[in-house]
Amino acid sequence: MAYLQVNEITKRFGGIVAVDKVSFEVNKGEIVSIIGPNGAGKTTVFNMLTGVYTIDEGEIVFDGKPIHNQKPQDIVKVGISRTFQNIRLFYDLRVVENVLVGTHINTNYNFFDSVFRTPRFRKEEDDKVYNAIRILQSIGLDNRRDDYAQNLPYGDQRKLEIARAIATGAKVLLLDEPAAGMNPQESAELLQFIRSLKVQGYTVIMIEHDMSVVMNISDRIYVIDHGKPIAKGIPSEIANNERVIEAYLGGVNINA
Repeated sequence: MAYLQVNEITKRFGGIVAVDKVSFEVNKGEIVSIIGPNGAGKTTVFNMLTGVYTIDEGEIVFDGKPIHNQKPQDIVKVGISRTFQNIRLFYDLRVVENVLVGTHINTNYNFFDSVFRTPRFRKEEDDKVYNAIRILQSIGLDNRRDDYAQNLPYGDQRKLEIARAIATGAKVLLLDEPAAGMNPQESAELLQFIRSLKVQGYTVIMIEHDMSVVMNISDRIYVIDHGKPIAKGIPSEIANNERVIEAYLGGVNINA
């Protein structure tokens, strides 16, 4: 069975079917992309995966256990975390402090410990700082750890948001338009960065419009249009699929 199995999930908003029986699977260590034109339902799928939206039909199974319709914090705790198309950092906090925010989903001390700064509190906080620094080292941001997030270049802000997701203890990273707003050089650097995440053992599911990123990094691609699945396959199959070309780019070949 696949590491993450999504079986015919459906989401309705009143009389509108935003996602209609979408299925896909992701194996451990893969990079899988979900693509489609604007309004296709991609972000709605991410919101269903992360518990922001409940699903009306279907099921989501992660590591052999159903997780659909659980609370977002519970889904984070089982190992699935996400980023957003519009970067959501704490810009007035330092880089390392932004990563520390992600670690606190798994806090084991109580209110008494935090008020009186017990040994358990101090040890766990020290461990969290060590882990945050380790994560920053692993993604090449350790030299900026004391900078304020607002002072980072745009590409590094994207990396920092991913670092915060990693800090939750994530095994699966959902990246929503990670290359949005990037110039070609930044996109190329992002591509290498996402590849490094795979080498480190993370599983990545990505929504992305930049075809140079999608086609050069994805192990498999799923395509949806108007909430319905229309194609799946490896990049070369998707790039030459007439239905995808018509739906996604109005007939312009997307081979990269």
